[in-house]
Amino acid sequence: MIFFAATAANMNDLVATEARLAGAEEVQLVSSGVEFTSDLASAYRFCLHSRIASRLLLGLAQDEGIYTSDDFYASSMQIPWEEYVNPEKTFSVTVTTIQCPWIKKSTYAAIRLKDAIVDRVKQHYDQERPSVEFDNPDVTFHLHIDRDEVSWYLDFSGRSLHQRGYRVDSTDAILKENLASAILMRSEWYKSITQESVAPLLDPFCGAGTIAVEAAFMATDKAPLLDNHEDFAFLKLDLHDQEIWEEVLKEAHDRHEKGKQKEVSITCWDIDPDAVELAHRHAIEAKVDHLITFEVKDFTQITKEDVPHTIGYVVTDPPYGIRMEESASLYKLYTSMGKQFNTLFEGWNVAILTGSSELLSFVDMKPERTNSFYNGPIEAQLAHYRVFTQQEKDERIQKKIREREERLSKPLSEGGQMVFNRLKKNLERLTPLMEKEGVSSYRLYDADMPEYAAAIDFYEGRYIHLQEYAPPSSIDPEDAQRRLDELIDATERVTLVDRDLIFVKQRREQKGLSQYEKLSDRGKFYIIREHDLMFSVNFSDYLDTGIFLDHRPVRKMIQEQANEKRFLNLFCYTGTATVHAAQGGALSTVSVDASATYLDWAMKNMEMNNFRTMNHFYYKDDAIQWLKNSNDTFDLIFCDPPTFSNSKMRETFDVYRDQRILIHLCMNRLSKGGKLIFSTNFRKFTLHPELEETYSIKEITDSTIGEDFKRNLKIHYCWEITHPKAIVKAPTKELTKKIVRRK
Repeated sequence: MIFFAATAANMNDLVATEARLAGAEEVQLVSSGVEFTSDLASAYRFCLHSRIASRLLLGLAQDEGIYTSDDFYASSMQIPWEEYVNPEKTFSVTVTTIQCPWIKKSTYAAIRLKDAIVDRVKQHYDQERPSVEFDNPDVTFHLHIDRDEVSWYLDFSGRSLHQRGYRVDSTDAILKENLASAILMRSEWYKSITQESVAPLLDPFCGAGTIAVEAAFMATDKAPLLDNHEDFAFLKLDLHDQEIWEEVLKEAHDRHEKGKQKEVSITCWDIDPDAVELAHRHAIEAKVDHLITFEVKDFTQITKEDVPHTIGYVVTDPPYGIRMEESASLYKLYTSMGKQFNTLFEGWNVAILTGSSELLSFVDMKPERTNSFYNGPIEAQLAHYRVFTQQEKDERIQKKIREREERLSKPLSEGGQMVFNRLKKNLERLTPLMEKEGVSSYRLYDADMPEYAAAIDFYEGRYIHLQEYAPPSSIDPEDAQRRLDELIDATERVTLVDRDLIFVKQRREQKGLSQYEKLSDRGKFYIIREHDLMFSVNFSDYLDTGIFLDHRPVRKMIQEQANEKRFLNLFCYTGTATVHAAQGGALSTVSVDASATYLDWAMKNMEMNNFRTMNHFYYKDDAIQWLKNSNDTFDLIFCDPPTFSNSKMRETFDVYRDQRILIHLCMNRLSKGGKLIFSTNFRKFTLHPELEETYSIKEITDSTIGEDFKRNLKIHYCWEITHPKAIVKAPTKELTKKIVRRK
């Protein structure tokens, strides 16, 4: 028989292993699950023992070239439904479809299949027909249609396999049993379950206790449905063999009896007494409470005496926005977690599941690997850490020192030495200037030597963000790579930044939607500081890091001028200017951006700096459309548009072409004594003469470019724009209509 085991994303390899252990053959990973061939004993064993699969279906038939409902009905009539259902039994039909043109609603396909089943059974049983029952049918058939390909299945397991039966209630944030099992199987702890003495396990944020209960099942080789095996659908099928089923049950009981001889130590903590009580109740229902110790503990306050073992494993699902509302509390929690693990759990392995990869940035440890899961609709990451002992730390440090010394002992090439000299000169010049300003992140190099065309930014004295400008096609690729290698080598030697923390990208001209595309999906964020504020940056996933260093003086200017002002940040990106305005005492802030990703980033930057009050507003919208629809007035506006944009919300935006309508709309929203700070990094930009005739405009570019950008005075242009003292009404509606007509 051919079976399909359904499972959640990124778990089918685990299910494939379970199928093989159950005795299945021809195991294949497919979309949303695993296919395999099996006899009844192996299928029974899989249903009873699978910790990861959500359902098991028996394949009945497959067909392709199904283009109409009549084709489908005719093909369905070829299946011997009378072998699975008769007039004495009830049945139901479930349907999933993917891009099937002849199906508008899945219920239509279900009705057509129901008709085929009834008609076929009536032919076989002298016009007697089975009944449809939705709530508790004897037999359930599943239909899957993918374009013109159709698969028919019989529901073999019936129940959802993740429901073990020990749940009595839930906390606010609940972890499904099969997901808890999956993260345990991915953890280093799982390797110890084959030993006579299973390694100690701690879950310091146990919630409903699901991880602990599933771990106890694994440690004692207890089939997850051993105590709750009466509701399988196959028990009602004519193909069921009770004798084989009883043999499989006896085998499972024997395995568990042997597993109960093992030494098992599992510890559950949680700060919430109700959660600990609920976890204990679940363990009692699962008959594993004698294997688990439950305590109410605040993990952030524990001491060395609280750690239950010298060496062990942590597998945990701490809060990440579902169980706690305050983001600042989460940042503090994850920072404290990293500190506690590093200081109290030397020699331990730690696995942390989180639905917010940004929070892992606050855990001051580097994950050795990560796994992706879905906790319901939330994409989650399981990060694995090794908390090294002092001896291990010393050995790793010495190894890295030896590798570094070996690398740096090699002489630089002639070109590498030239780059080294220039970088060293820049660093010696900029270091005292930046220290005097209290600046810890700045530009170290910006294509100072044309043949080494790159921008190098030095963050916090710890990270390098190196962006190579794409070489022209006339440059030999090998020569281009050699120069890049020389640039990286010289940068490491001058800054003493570890090679692992030098992030290298190639910067090409960005047009249209490409400027917003992610480069990778590592999800690693770092915290930097500017003007006593904190900002989250990402060096790997995006072309830019999340903060424009050239706007550092502009942000400081905004902070100094924002007191008691209503502040508007258009094209706000990650909201760094908004944070500075809030720090400067702005009465209110409004941040507008068309990107949900950047707007969410902006909100997190605000929350990280404790700006969470009701007077901070965020709008996902095209800036021009938002200005047209808004009736609010602002005292200070910062507008830093992209050079070109191809937003989904409008046709295109070109800063040179559209500058008049944009600035006029901004001035309509600016209070009588207010100020617009307008900036652009388009090198060929000039203000339209009409704007200079209409408003009071002062170019402030020189004062907004820091010492680290002085070698590139065209990095951006900046103006202060105000209403003239003799008030002239801005040509709003009429001008806007004219511009629209011209466009």
